[in-house]
Amino acid sequence: MTSVVSSSPLPATRARGHSRRRRRASTGWRGLAYIAPAMLLVLVFFVLPVLLTVWMSLHNWPLMGAQKWIGLKNYTRLLSDARFLQALNFTAFYTLVVTIAIFAVAFPLALFVEKQRRFVGFYRTVIFLPVVVGLATASLLWAWLANVDSGFFSPLLKLLGLVDRSPNLLARFDTAFLTIIVMVVWKIAGFTMILLLTGLQAIPAELDEAARIDGARRFQRFRHLTLPLMRRTIALALIVSITGSILAFDQFYIMTSGGPQNRMISVVYYIFNQSFVSFNLGYGAALSIVLLAILVVISIAQLKLLKIGEERP
Repeated sequence: MTSVVSSSPLPATRARGHSRRRRRASTGWRGLAYIAPAMLLVLVFFVLPVLLTVWMSLHNWPLMGAQKWIGLKNYTRLLSDARFLQALNFTAFYTLVVTIAIFAVAFPLALFVEKQRRFVGFYRTVIFLPVVVGLATASLLWAWLANVDSGFFSPLLKLLGLVDRSPNLLARFDTAFLTIIVMVVWKIAGFTMILLLTGLQAIPAELDEAARIDGARRFQRFRHLTLPLMRRTIALALIVSITGSILAFDQFYIMTSGGPQNRMISVVYYIFNQSFVSFNLGYGAALSIVLLAILVVISIAQLKLLKIGEERP
């Protein structure tokens, strides 16, 4: 009798354990069913195209005719391609300049619209409006504004007495580059401002008030309180800005066609020329894979720097 009573809880315990495992398995399969559409989209529109691009990069792949396996020759070719290296240098220079310019404008704007003041909603809307304009449309608009005959900027400079005659702003590298930088800042700064604004609004007001009571000045609060607490937001904004700048194409293609003197050809523009103008599809695929690797390395490096910064006391 005693043995029967002592052994009776064991089947019930096994049943409960089995039921718990079944619920966990059911939850796991339900979760996979929920994410299956997203996984399918990633597989079809990212993984498979990347694998196909890698396969193309290992071939001499003309637009018409049979493909020929050449191994890594496309990758060794780009190491000695002076035009690709020039495009890479220009893209790095453009990325550095435009990222600094965007943050120099977006951060003060975020600080300005973060405070509750009169018409702050209107200010936020007006600053963000250029973001909804497509980059190709914005490039066409600014190409017209910079036109020497029918534009707005050149006659305005002459009217203000800054120049003797209306200059062609897109005919020289320095003025064309400056015009594109101003256009991109006008177009993108509102988006970066919104990202930074979310980080500013996530900082508890009590911390800033406590620092003010302790006698910390505005710059001290910004340096030792605001910036450290916005580290993740700034890292996100940097990754988005740098990635978008490295992939720049529309503004150079529409506004200057890579000129003047082919000095404003970005890496994506060069890939476009090799793939769809010269029809070197295999070489263009190799350039695309190298660009993807560069973007991955830069993003990982930024995330590593962010993690190191957070580990410091």
